[in-house]
Amino acid sequence: MQIMKKDVFLSVYLDTRRPLKNGKCPVKLGVYTPKPRKRKLYPTPFEYEEEEFNKIWNNSKPTREQREERKKIQAYEDNAQEIADSLPYFSFELFEKRMNRRSGDSTSISYHFEQLIEKYKDQGRIGTAQSYKDSERSIRKYCEEKKKQDYGKLLFYSIDTDWLEGYERWMEEEQNKSITTIGIYLRPLRHIFNIAREDEDIPEAVYPFRKYKIPSSNKTKRALSRQQLKILLDAEPENKEQEKARDFWFFSYAGNGMNIKDIVNLRFDDIDFENRKLNFYRAKTRITSKSHRRKIAVYLTDFMISIIDKYGKEGRPEKDYVFNIIEDKMSPEDKHRVVKLFTRYINQYIKILAENVGLPGDISTYWARHSFATEGIRRGASMEFMQEALGHASSKTTQDYFNGFDDNTKREFAEHIMDFD
Repeated sequence: MQIMKKDVFLSVYLDTRRPLKNGKCPVKLGVYTPKPRKRKLYPTPFEYEEEEFNKIWNNSKPTREQREERKKIQAYEDNAQEIADSLPYFSFELFEKRMNRRSGDSTSISYHFEQLIEKYKDQGRIGTAQSYKDSERSIRKYCEEKKKQDYGKLLFYSIDTDWLEGYERWMEEEQNKSITTIGIYLRPLRHIFNIAREDEDIPEAVYPFRKYKIPSSNKTKRALSRQQLKILLDAEPENKEQEKARDFWFFSYAGNGMNIKDIVNLRFDDIDFENRKLNFYRAKTRITSKSHRRKIAVYLTDFMISIIDKYGKEGRPEKDYVFNIIEDKMSPEDKHRVVKLFTRYINQYIKILAENVGLPGDISTYWARHSFATEGIRRGASMEFMQEALGHASSKTTQDYFNGFDDNTKREFAEHIMDFD
């Protein structure tokens, strides 16, 4: 919540609740907001015995040494007050970030990358953190190998449209990266620019992404036709690995194109077996779309129930994960690693099974989601229906899906749009 700065009060005091081993007590900085009523305490570098602190802070006639100590504490409090006053709005998170950073951090690219990566790790968004690490690694390489610059000294002010266009050319011509990859690496950089703008760390004039547009490609979505879906479903697996890969691929397809991470994170209390209904939040939007996130409703088919019976935990314990793939005791990093391994397992064996029956050999779990979307559009589903079914927070995302479909799918959609019979 944003708070008007006039409603923020700062003070220092001696925290006598838990004396330190040396008998002294720590001095804390107290920050208080009446609306909403909230108080947080922050450590300072000072510690004193109670009597000593009173002589320094409350004595009307302190000694010269006591006055010097008081000046140090007062300077710390004044600095905190200046930071609070300099904020575009007050939030404890923003205040803490400003208090803990060094001089020059506000305009440092590496500092802002580090802050976001740590934030995503703390939120358990390990995949997003890794994505930002990959972006930073690429930018560091361009800076040091191509530009011959110290990445640690790269500032927002150093990056303009020329710099970005040079990075794009270097990625495409010297690193042999696709337009899609270039976009993936540049979007995190744009995000930290946007955060710096919002926090007023940089002026608007420094922002380069008004003129420079991040490249993007409109690749045709990879999806199987209705006939191909039937061939894959009826394919005879050579082993249990191919069978399991096919089962989970079609569980994803039948479950509104559920991501594998969402399947792995399903719990039995997400499922209403009596009404044959499954409700879940997409892991991808659980945090990023809090303001308008909604549960996705999936109606369980006989096939989906059969997969739950086949691979789900016996007894269907209400609070447990449905499938025995991850455990609550795992760290977010371990869960992320296991989900990646399971996704790779499905992709590895579904490719072999598909090739055996003459289907595209580059099929993956990604195709299951787009096959569901394509089939929905082929059957005349509206954009609003597909947005809800796919769990898109924005209709623009659903429209982007549609823009990526092949012409035959679009033609079929157009032909069904006025079919009211």
